[in-house]
Amino acid sequence: MLDIKVIREQPDFVRERLAARGVEDAVPIAEVLSLDEQRRKYLTEVEQLKAQRNRLSKEIGVLMGQKKTAEADAKKIATREFGTRIAGLDKSVAEIETSLQQNLLRLPNLPHTSVVVGKSAADNPVVRVHGDPPVFTFKPKPHVELCESLKLIDFVRGAKLSGSGFLLYTNWGARLERGLIQFLIDLHTIEHGYTEVSPPYLVSRDCMTGVGQFPKFEDQAYAVQEGGDGSTLGRLYLVPTAEAPVANIHREEILGENQLPIYYCAYSPCFRAEAGAAGVGTRGMIRVHQFDKVELIKIVKPETSYDELEKMVANAERVLQLLGLHYRVIQLCTGDMGFASAMTYDIEVWSPGQGSYLEVSSCSNCEDFQARRMNLRFKAGTGENKFPHILNGSGTALARLFVALVETYQQTDGSITIPEKLQPYLKTDRILA
Repeated sequence: MLDIKVIREQPDFVRERLAARGVEDAVPIAEVLSLDEQRRKYLTEVEQLKAQRNRLSKEIGVLMGQKKTAEADAKKIATREFGTRIAGLDKSVAEIETSLQQNLLRLPNLPHTSVVVGKSAADNPVVRVHGDPPVFTFKPKPHVELCESLKLIDFVRGAKLSGSGFLLYTNWGARLERGLIQFLIDLHTIEHGYTEVSPPYLVSRDCMTGVGQFPKFEDQAYAVQEGGDGSTLGRLYLVPTAEAPVANIHREEILGENQLPIYYCAYSPCFRAEAGAAGVGTRGMIRVHQFDKVELIKIVKPETSYDELEKMVANAERVLQLLGLHYRVIQLCTGDMGFASAMTYDIEVWSPGQGSYLEVSSCSNCEDFQARRMNLRFKAGTGENKFPHILNGSGTALARLFVALVETYQQTDGSITIPEKLQPYLKTDRILA
């Protein structure tokens, strides 16, 4: 959520940064400013009325002490009228604050001023490239063909169980997926210093709102109903990413400054309806409704957050480096960034069978945008309560990493070699045809 003080004091700057995102903001910002002005006007009026009522109450006490009952009764009527006016204004303030909150929740974060202005993914600059694409003496097969020939994934039965966009991992496919998850968790906890947590896979609306999933992306969420009780529908939601529960762990808390920075790492399945998304329903693993992911979350002091972002990107890159995969890092332009982000780096791994790059990690600094939405603060050394900056990153998403891995390490005989770092988890160096 944007700081109302920033909108009030720098409306042109806010409009300029939102325009860089391609957001048509003139009406919302004008409405926010109007609501804020009306709210403050009513609050001032309430304080004045309360002061007058308090003054009259004191005068009534003096008059009663002087046995001037008639005059005291007249002033009592006036104090009741003040009370009625105050109650009416309090109701108006509450209604205005609700409208103001709804408007603020719909405004995206402001891009950092260093982020490249652009309209789409075509405008994203490449920051760096690691390694070279693998060279094959044969035409590399796409992952669907490899997974079917090696019986790693049963696409047909996965769709039979749950519909298109769902996968059934089998035999070595299931073991490879599980091995990748354990490898990622070990790497980030042992080498990178994150604390592992295992969160619930169902979260409240407040958690979804806190990270910026709601109200913007409510049509992409899976709402849950408890049994046949229709009144419970939407009380809980399947997590679209572990970011939703993990970033909210300290919601509505005031942390000590000495508790920061906090690093969390969590595995979870991720569920995304992605209403209307192109590609859902096609065979393969590129876009699915359920996939596994290891998520990284940082809660840090504002002055260190961009250094922490660079470290988080390096942590995610380390995954691909250890697995010997070719990848590139891009910075998202203003028009391609996520709703809650002030700056985002995407890591894209090369997929030989697709002949293209696939996003396997997205690392974002949301600054204090999410902390404000979840009312998470920390007490600074000065005694002031401040909002920390919250960062999130994929460390990494598994479905596309699985794709890149099997396509990169396929052999002429149809087998797949296993990178050295993964061999202890699978207890083999090759998946045979």
